[in-house]
Amino acid sequence: MARRKKGDPVSGWICLDKPYDLTSTSAVGRVRRLFNAQKAGHAGTLDPLATGILPIALGEATKTVPFLMDADKTYRFIIEWGRTTASFDREGATTATSDVRPTVAEVEEKLPAFVGQISQVPPIFSAIKVDGERAYDLARAGHEVELAARIVTIHSARVVDAPDPDHVEIEVSCGKGTYVRAIVRDLADMLGACAHVSALRRTRVGAFSEDRAITLELLEDLGHKPGHLEALLPVETALDDIPELAVTAEDAFRLKQGRPIVLVPRQVEALKARLTLGSRTVSVLSEGMMVALCEMRAGKLEPSRVFHLTKSGD
Repeated sequence: MARRKKGDPVSGWICLDKPYDLTSTSAVGRVRRLFNAQKAGHAGTLDPLATGILPIALGEATKTVPFLMDADKTYRFIIEWGRTTASFDREGATTATSDVRPTVAEVEEKLPAFVGQISQVPPIFSAIKVDGERAYDLARAGHEVELAARIVTIHSARVVDAPDPDHVEIEVSCGKGTYVRAIVRDLADMLGACAHVSALRRTRVGAFSEDRAITLELLEDLGHKPGHLEALLPVETALDDIPELAVTAEDAFRLKQGRPIVLVPRQVEALKARLTLGSRTVSVLSEGMMVALCEMRAGKLEPSRVFHLTKSGD
């Protein structure tokens, strides 16, 4: 006899505005407890010293996490000139100092070098594994750490504010795997300056943005009131780049059994026009609810992930 899962079958996304000095894992735990959810996870770690958008998946939404991990992100961060730290953030030990204070014009002149597909060496204080160990653990233990360069994509980079000569605020829109601290490290090197990140905020992850965000405090307040489930965003929120197809109840039943469904030619052509290059994934709904994620092959949709949702959204 199968063991009953602990918690409630709550499914959906929380677009959390993570506060400063809280780990992503701790944030997930607190949200999971607030909803008494059976399962929970997040899409993209946000450092404790950073604030902003941390999408948290509950229940069936955890099946869509991999799709959000690849989503574009937007960050706003403040560079403080004059001091370089080992971790390139304000908590790290000072490794160098300088009187150089680059002007806004000098920063803007160098920023285009960071736009496009660029080669970036991750900071040694990162979660990347080296011989089975986290790079930041090795660095903290005093070991020499060498990380290989990787290709990352940065869509845009611009100066948004410069409150005083010691600070400049930059906004970057980028693809997965991009490190803001590495951008600051390399920009400072190009300008012959010392610098570190004094503040970092993630303002967007795919379809999750600040206008949909909710704080932990507000969630905790809602948790004691009826209707707190209204804070949940639909499971399909993470799939904004994936084409949708509405199907009949009969076809939905087939997909939930793991069986493929046959498409008519007009459906095939419509989906092909909306699929991104190299993708075959289609999101299938019935009566407004997620049924399955499918792969389109030879005029058929074959289910790869099946969802078990009810009318109430739980």
